[in-house]
Amino acid sequence: MPTTRRTFLSQLSALGATAAAGGLGAAGTLLSSAAQAADWPTRPIRLVVPYPAGGSSDIIARLISKQLGEALGQPIVVDNRPGANGNIGAAMVAQAGTDNHTLLLCDVGALAISPSVYTKLTFDPGKDLKGVSMLAYSPHLLVVHPSVQANNLKELVELSKRTQLNFAVTAIGSAPHLAGVAVAQATGAKWQYVPYKGGSQAVADTVGGVAQVLMNGMLATLPQVQAGKLKVLAVSKKTRMPLVGQVPTIAEQGVPGFESGTWQGVMAPAAMPDALVARISAELIRIIRTPEVRAQLAGQGAEVVTMTPPETNKFFVAERARWAAVVKQADVRLD
Repeated sequence: MPTTRRTFLSQLSALGATAAAGGLGAAGTLLSSAAQAADWPTRPIRLVVPYPAGGSSDIIARLISKQLGEALGQPIVVDNRPGANGNIGAAMVAQAGTDNHTLLLCDVGALAISPSVYTKLTFDPGKDLKGVSMLAYSPHLLVVHPSVQANNLKELVELSKRTQLNFAVTAIGSAPHLAGVAVAQATGAKWQYVPYKGGSQAVADTVGGVAQVLMNGMLATLPQVQAGKLKVLAVSKKTRMPLVGQVPTIAEQGVPGFESGTWQGVMAPAAMPDALVARISAELIRIIRTPEVRAQLAGQGAEVVTMTPPETNKFFVAERARWAAVVKQADVRLD
């Protein structure tokens, strides 16, 4: 017998009453979650970017924030909270509890590295945050100031043994830092690591000649290469990138199998209801896959890579294990 609207409402009311009486806890939870999702959001949503303005995460946050706000019915406020390789901003989101109006857009790889690098984190990324969606991936570019007398990785390594080269690090323990360490270990390069609070500052000082060498996400670094303010020597992807001409990969230049990059994604406080997480994830995936956004990212060297909440959580666990091995080998530990 088909279910009429009156029958459905009657059944829904009975289900809610039974759940309230304690007979169907799971059903009550589902009803509460559904009702909460229907009424949410009730105020502007804060999208925390734990790095300075101008970096890869910030670029993506500002690219999608307007459309996401329109889809959810409340403005998205991008809030830059740099420091400690993204841990300060990430901790704010992890500790937001049941606020339900705070999200994190970050380099998920960097977040996965933190538990292995930092001995005194104020939060546990694996327990206090949950995945919403991955958004994009961009390889690292190995670049130098135009004054550096090297045109490939081999020449750079040889130069580093004769003169001091400052290697701009987006943050100690970050993916670009560890990628730089890995390249140095594999090639014998010697450079002085100079830490910054984020990629935009590291790029700026390399452009200014304060630092001579940099590895950073292509999304934030490519504009400076295209403007002739930085010289690219290698790409950290498996294959060459047409956007930087015929520049060879790091793997082609003596480090077989080498690959690294920046993975941008959105995380939420662990206490956020799954119904809200699923709604946000669906909108993010829809927006990032639109032709205009995809084309804009592709033009800057980033490719759209989306994942559902469960897939994002699985990816984070795998990244955490992968980077733990790298950190152990590099022997990088911070308080």
